[in-house]
Amino acid sequence: MSGAVRWAVGALIFPLLAACGARPADGPPPAPTVLVSAPVQRDIVDWDEFVGRFEAIQSVEVRPRVSGYVQSVGFRDGDIVKKGQLLFVIDPRPYQAALAQARADQASAEAQAVNAGVELERAKTLLDKGFVSKSTYDSRLAQQRSAQAAVAAAKAQVQARQLDVGFTRITSPIAGRVSDHRVDVGNLVASSGQEPTLLTTVVSLNPIHFAFTGSEAVYLKYQRANEAGTRTSSRYASNPVDIQLQDETGFNWHGRMDFVDNAMDTGSGTIRGRAVVPNPDLLLTPGMYGRMRLLGSGAYKALLVPDAAVMADQSDKVVMVAAAGDTVQPRKVTLGPIVDGLRVIRGGLAPTDRVIIEGQQRVRPGMKVAPKPGRIVAAAPTAPQPKVLTQPAAAASPAGDAE
Repeated sequence: MSGAVRWAVGALIFPLLAACGARPADGPPPAPTVLVSAPVQRDIVDWDEFVGRFEAIQSVEVRPRVSGYVQSVGFRDGDIVKKGQLLFVIDPRPYQAALAQARADQASAEAQAVNAGVELERAKTLLDKGFVSKSTYDSRLAQQRSAQAAVAAAKAQVQARQLDVGFTRITSPIAGRVSDHRVDVGNLVASSGQEPTLLTTVVSLNPIHFAFTGSEAVYLKYQRANEAGTRTSSRYASNPVDIQLQDETGFNWHGRMDFVDNAMDTGSGTIRGRAVVPNPDLLLTPGMYGRMRLLGSGAYKALLVPDAAVMADQSDKVVMVAAAGDTVQPRKVTLGPIVDGLRVIRGGLAPTDRVIIEGQQRVRPGMKVAPKPGRIVAAAPTAPQPKVLTQPAAAASPAGDAE
């Protein structure tokens, strides 16, 4: 390579090397920007969830009260029936004949009673004149009283035979939905024996019960709240419930508690409860499954943050806050339920803390951040916030009676 070429290459390389060597050292990276907000403060109540099934408030097995042949069926299988609606007719002719015989026996007894009364009056007249003895009069009196008793017995027999005739028309004892008929026309049904013949069943639908079981821990929680006066026992107050069906995304059915059992099941460690739910469209059917949400606490002040702001630190839950000097600090918190899309913080956070609600994935404890004000927005309410039913201390239920 000639000297001129080497000089030209050097003239190009030396400035580049000089420029590289002259670059100033890099400074610290800028503090990451995060959005911060104080926790939302709100009066809320807790809701506990249970699973259970719907049950008919009234369920009746229709069986005959007299024996005989089925003459007709007065309903269509699966119909909605009214109370008193005709369901079956049993051949009434044998019972009508027995009724006629009983009425004839009553007429005979009444005739004998009239004759005994006449004989008694005659004996009384003769006794006053001294023509009959006192024993003869007493005999006529006994005959008259026996005849009156026979009339009463005959009348009772007529009433019994009238009932038998009435029992040949089997009506629905309640309003609701009837099952299929278990006996066809022409079959003999029996009212006596080990078990009378089952004709059909009827269940009521509106309103309807929702039955469920709760754990011993939940029972104790309700007991403590009842003793403290923050939540009245469902034994004494109709606490509200919301129910979600299998194909629903919301709790669209609303009812009230109406029963809590008197003892825990020793096998499962649970206690039975029950709510009553209006069912005007008769959509709810006994045996259907559902998820129920029950008022679980009295109203209390709570701090709420977005659930995304809560991070896991091994077995602990932490929330990052921008502390003094815009330094990131973790706060170990105790979590509550989700309310309107926000997580309830039961402990570990102060109302004045600046919670990092966006950008917390880019920071670590002790790091400087550039906080910007954000806003925590709650979703539309998914559960009613009812007026909590409380009771004065003097009216508190006995220990062990809370639910």
